[in-house]
Order: sequence, then structure tokens, then C-alpha cells
Amino acid sequence: MTLPIRRCIVWLLAVLGATQACAAYPDKPIRLVVPWAAGGSTDAVARAIGQQMSSALGQEIVVENRAGGSGMIGTQAAARAPADGYTITIVELPHAIAPSVIAKIPYDLQRDFAPIGLIGTSALMLFTGAAVPAHQTLAQWLGDARAKAGALALAHSGNGAVSHLAGEILQRRTGVQLNLVPYRGSGPALSDVAGGQVSAHFSTLASASALVAAGRVKPVAVASAKRLPVMPDVPTLAELGVPDMVIEQWWGLVAPAGTPAPVIERLRTELNAALGQPVVRERLRVLAIEKQPGTPAAFAQFIASETRRWGQVARDAGLKPE
Repeated sequence: MTLPIRRCIVWLLAVLGATQACAAYPDKPIRLVVPWAAGGSTDAVARAIGQQMSSALGQEIVVENRAGGSGMIGTQAAARAPADGYTITIVELPHAIAPSVIAKIPYDLQRDFAPIGLIGTSALMLFTGAAVPAHQTLAQWLGDARAKAGALALAHSGNGAVSHLAGEILQRRTGVQLNLVPYRGSGPALSDVAGGQVSAHFSTLASASALVAAGRVKPVAVASAKRLPVMPDVPTLAELGVPDMVIEQWWGLVAPAGTPAPVIERLRTELNAALGQPVVRERLRVLAIEKQPGTPAAFAQFIASETRRWGQVARDAGLKPE
């Protein structure tokens, strides 16, 4: 047997083996890495999707929370996992912002991962303390900001976070000067908004829902092109005179780069099917998340676009990776 023929046989056997492995996929539980602590909005989205996908795949999807390092610890672990379809991870807007504000990231979102699909988007809302009469409307809040230049505190979730960049955009769009105060996440920031220690905070409804339900904070505006069906009385920033300020958090699923295309396609199929299930639709609706089923190619383009967009916003704000 000549060497070329032997190589062809080896290659054919390898292809057949891979095909058989993909045909049997999955034959054991799948790990879904959430690079944030349990209980947050990303964790809620991952669990809602994972539960429905488990039923369709016939194998349990085990959610693994690996928080720390601004999401880098869990994401790095997921990037280094075997590319066999048994480790997937949920990524979101902060992953696209990170390259513009963090100097050393131990992975490349576009190089080290294979997109599966976008899950959904959720517009940021501006929340103020429900018990502060002067802040019943955005106009009043901006009026206070102009009268007390640099004194009105807008909490954000840390330097380079989307809530920080939203504050920077708001200053440029309105000409007001705010005191942008960093916190370690939306939870502590919203708690201090409720307590009156700071004036306001940009967040998703998913993160603020408990405090809204308790009547401790209230949304005065939403950074979306149209009003949210779940909050129809909350006007958009554009309606209130702040144009070109559409800011949406988003979530999607990825697998390690090199994961076989048939496995990615199976996961995409079941992700989109899960998004169509009534229980998932209702869960996302309550969290003001608009489902966005699509393809891996479309999600790859979306990630690239978001990375470029927020890189420009960070540069305009004078932020540099550190």
C-alpha cells in the first residue's frame, strides 16, 4: 500500500469516527458555564434556556457558576475546555466591551469561541429612588443635574461597565455634568439608589426587578427605540429629548473554538427551539428580554459589531485598557 493511499485511509477513518461521535451527541451531561455569581440576570437567563434545552437534548445541562475577574475566570475556563460540545458558556455585552477597558484578557472572544446563537436583548433603564419626589421624571432629574453640576451621583457597575459607558453617553447627549460613582455590580448600586445614597443607576429590568416590585426604585426612562411592552408607561430617552441613545444588554451561547459544526448546529437548533417555548418566552418577557433566535454566523457578526461599537464609545470617553 502506497503512502498516499494509507494517508487517505487514515483521514477517512478519522472523518467517519468524528461523524459517528457527532451522531451520538450528546451522550452525557453538558456543562453550561456562567461566568458570574448565581442569582443575577445572566444566571437566570442561562437556567431558563438550559432547562428547556436539556429536555430536547435528552441530557442534563448543568449550570456551573464560575464568578470572578470581571467574568474572565469562568470564560477562560470555558475557552480551554475540550471542543467536544460538552462545555458551552453564556456570553454577554460586557465580553464585547472588555477588550477596550481591560489590558490583559486571557482569551479572545472572537478567536477562541465558536458562536452558537444569540439568546436575547434587553434595553437599559434609568432607575431612581422611588421615594425621591424631585426625581419623578427624567426632565426633573436632568434639571437637578444642570443646577448641581458634578454633584448629582450616577452609580455604575465599575469602570468600563456598560452602565458606566451609558453615563458617559448621557453626559455627551445632554451636556450635563454628573458624578459617576463606581460600584461592584448593579446589585449594590441599585441598593444605594433605593437608600438615597446615590441618585440613579442604569440597569436592566432583570437586575432591578426585585427592587421595582418592592417599590424601592422606579424606572424613569428606557434606552430603547420603543417602549417596553412590560413597562409601557416608561418613556424612551428619545421621547424625553435624549436622541441616539439605544443601549441593549445581550446574551448568547458559545462553545470552544473547534467544536464540530454538526454539534454547533444541534445546539443552535435546540437553543432556538427553547426560545420558542411558552415557559421561556414568559420568563424572558417578565425580565424585559426580547428573544433573538438566529444563526451562528449572524451571532459572530453581531459580536464583531458590538466589539467595534463599544470600543469607539470607550475611546470617546477617554478610557484605555488597564
